[in-house]
Amino acid sequence: MEIIENGFVFSDQKELLKIEAIHRYLSTESYWAKNIPLETVKRSIENALCFGIYKGGEQVGFARWITDKATFAWLCDVYIEEEYRGLGLSKKLMALMIFHPDLQGLRRYQLATLDAHGLYEQFGFSAIQNPERQMGIVVPNVYEKPVP
Repeated sequence: MEIIENGFVFSDQKELLKIEAIHRYLSTESYWAKNIPLETVKRSIENALCFGIYKGGEQVGFARWITDKATFAWLCDVYIEEEYRGLGLSKKLMALMIFHPDLQGLRRYQLATLDAHGLYEQFGFSAIQNPERQMGIVVPNVYEKPVP
């Protein structure tokens, strides 16, 4: 899938992804993946359904779904470079992703966000029902190097 709108290219083609740009953003600017190693980013991309936004050949946005393409999908690592925010790019990306053929008919779509609830609510996301049924293992600061 590839859509061109207002000079921006939206694509699910992994060969277009700028891995170093994605790593730079995630490891230095995101609140959720600070210091993530490049090899971890590469592996995460290899095993996910990924989407990029490009302008003039540069990566300006990214998102990926962890999914079995049958029952479940977890949306993560969504970002738009700061200088391109406020242009509706995240809304356009969400609209394209939520209707992607590999994500149809799933039983559950999930994500976690600190500050973008309003965006995701526009696409049907809401607070988890029955959160007491959900469990997880959280490893805080997993990418931090131990102090010698």
